[in-house]
This record gives sequence, C-alpha cells and structure tokens, in this order.
Amino acid sequence: MDDSALVRRLVTTALTGDPGIEVVGVAVNGLDAIAKTDELLPDVVTLDIEMPELDGLGALRIIRERHPRQAVIMFSTLTERGARQTLEALSLGAADYLTKPSASGGGVSEAVATVREQLVPRIKALAGVRLIAAAVPASRIQAPDVRGQEPVAPGHGIAARSQELAAPSLGIEAVVIGCSTGGPDALARIFADLDSDFPVPIAVVQHMPPIFTRMLAERLNKVSGLEVREAVDGDEWRPGLALLAPGDFHLKLRRGPTRVDVFLDQSEPENFCRPAVDALFRSALSVFGGNVLACVLTGMGQDGLVGAGELACRGATIVVQDEPSSVVWGMPGAVAEAGLAHETVPLDQIARRLVRLST
Repeated sequence: MDDSALVRRLVTTALTGDPGIEVVGVAVNGLDAIAKTDELLPDVVTLDIEMPELDGLGALRIIRERHPRQAVIMFSTLTERGARQTLEALSLGAADYLTKPSASGGGVSEAVATVREQLVPRIKALAGVRLIAAAVPASRIQAPDVRGQEPVAPGHGIAARSQELAAPSLGIEAVVIGCSTGGPDALARIFADLDSDFPVPIAVVQHMPPIFTRMLAERLNKVSGLEVREAVDGDEWRPGLALLAPGDFHLKLRRGPTRVDVFLDQSEPENFCRPAVDALFRSALSVFGGNVLACVLTGMGQDGLVGAGELACRGATIVVQDEPSSVVWGMPGAVAEAGLAHETVPLDQIARRLVRLST
C-alpha cells in the first residue's frame, strides 16, 4: 500500500505473478489502508512509510491496535531517515521491511523481479501455510519453505542428532548471536536485560543493510547496560562490549598476541547474506574452539545452521529462540530440527539464560 501509483503497480504485478498469493486489496493512503485491513483481514499487509493523509507509522499503530496479530511489512528508503523510521516501525510491531523498489535504471521488469525476489518469500514466511487468501482451497495450499533453501543433509558438516554432539563447554569465553526477520525487536528485549557486568564479549549479526545496522546499534546501546555499537575493523573485543556487524560486511574474530579483535570483510555472501551468521560462528570457533555460546534468534532462512553444527561438534553451547516467540522460526527452527540446539528458549527468558550459561 503506497501513495505512488507506480510502486503500487510494481508490487501488485510482482505478487500476482505468484500462484500462491492473491492480492485482495490496494490502498492509496494510510486511512484507506486501515479501512481495507478492517474489511479484508488479509494475512499480510504491506505499508509504505511515506503516505498522504496518514503516514505508514500512524497507520501501523492503528492496525496493530485493532489487529494485534496482523503481520505487516514496511517499505522504506535506504536513507538515514528511512532507517530511523523503519526501526520505529519494527518497534511498533511491524514484522519485516524492505527497501522501496524503483523503476529507474534497470526498468520496470527488473524492478518487478526485485520486488518478487525479496517480498514473496517474506510474505510466505509470515503467512505460513495459509499463504495470503482464505479463498484458496486447502488442497492447493502447500507449506512454504520458510528457510529459503533445501534442508542440509546429515553428513555435510552438520550433526543430525543431538546425541552426536560433544558435551557443552563449561568455560564460555564468547557469546555470538545471529538473527534476521524479527531480530531488531528480539535484540532490544534481550539487551535491555543485560548489565554492564556481563562477563564475556558479545558479537551480533542481524541481516540489515548499511545505515540500518548503525542505527540499530545506537538503539540497543540506549536500552542496555552494556556498551553496544556497530563494529569497526580492528576493534578490541572485550567483556562489557557488544558489537553489531555493519551492513554489507562480514564480522569475523581473530586472536592477536594480547587480545581478540574483529575484522570486517566483503568476501562473498553466505546464504545470500552479508553479514552472515555462519561467517561469525565459524570465526568464533577458530578463536575460542568450543568455549562459545551461540544463540540463534528469529529469522527467515537458515543462516547459522552450518556454523552452529560446527560449533556444537566442538562442544559449544547452542541456544535457539522457541517457535511461539519467533516472528519466523526459520533460522532457529533449522538449528533445532537438525538436533543441534541444547536449549530452545522463549524470548523473554533468553537474556537470563545467556547470563547463567556465561557465568
């Protein structure tokens, strides 16, 4: 739902090209979006932040008040203002976001393809087996692969059963966290419950573009007793500090003569992501061996699965967010279903578990 006729047409064209999705309504402003949501009760609503009469944030507030479980995806611009508004939308209950499509440069067909590639998986992951339209017969509905990739077969670097894993380490030296869809809100709730005396350093990969990650780190820093900031190449990684991977850079760890520091690189994306959770997990293993506590939070896809498997086989402790508290149980579900999770924990208990397991 966007005030731009061109963008509305791009989004509608992209979605109607998928046989599992039905576009049940199109709104021209925020008030219209609210009215159509009330009337049509769609599985997923898309909202542009910039809309006439009532902007996307205002519409989101009202929609979430009237329909607390309504899944909403926001369109935003890749700017400082767009990032700030997007993070506000996520804190208000939006499930996910993507940057606004443009028909300039590659033309309309390329813009439609980009929207379809980014938006369709998000809608299917949020809608689950119901997809979009209740009018679609149940016999035609198949559960989407919310992980976005084929399951990894046992024997490819991943332990298939928890009983094959090494016993978890009793000497945790580092905490590494990975998340995607729903991650900003999950991280805010976790970091709000962590104090400055948390005994080991923390590194976080949240799938987000540049600018967004810096602003997310600033938000987390405001709510947490820890120092939280976006990582800079060469940062010393120490207790009391949590570093967030910058958008478009992998965050990796290395041990020097007197300290552990971080380095950032733009090597190939992993699991279609940069930053990637697997890259962080793998580097933590290289520095600390099994003395790592890895936590996989809500997110679409299965980034972190391979890294969690390698860590678990060396004695690292793996904690995942449970399904009921996850916006999308793709990433944590992949780890749990592979038998790699030592604990599956509700979001409101994760901070407490991180503290207990690290001390």
